[in-house]
Amino acid sequence: MSRLDQEEQEILDAFDAGDLQRASDIEDRKARHQQYAEAMFKKDARINIRLSSKDLRGLQKRALAEGIPYQTLVASILHKYVEGRLHEDR
Repeated sequence: MSRLDQEEQEILDAFDAGDLQRASDIEDRKARHQQYAEAMFKKDARINIRLSSKDLRGLQKRALAEGIPYQTLVASILHKYVEGRLHEDR
């Protein structure tokens, strides 16, 4: 049996207690995330870029932590930026 961290245990406890409620806009969220997924997996163009090895290692570490291939992470970051959902702090 796997052990839960504190946050996971709190979520499970809230679920068991009936304290969690479905989001009111669940259908909109599902549709939006379905569109994100379809856009993410539609690969109809290829690019080649040069990165510093430090940046590539950083991307690979973050992707590993997320449990996804680093190319998928890069595509996700670029997609979010293009869609206006990722902004650079200035």
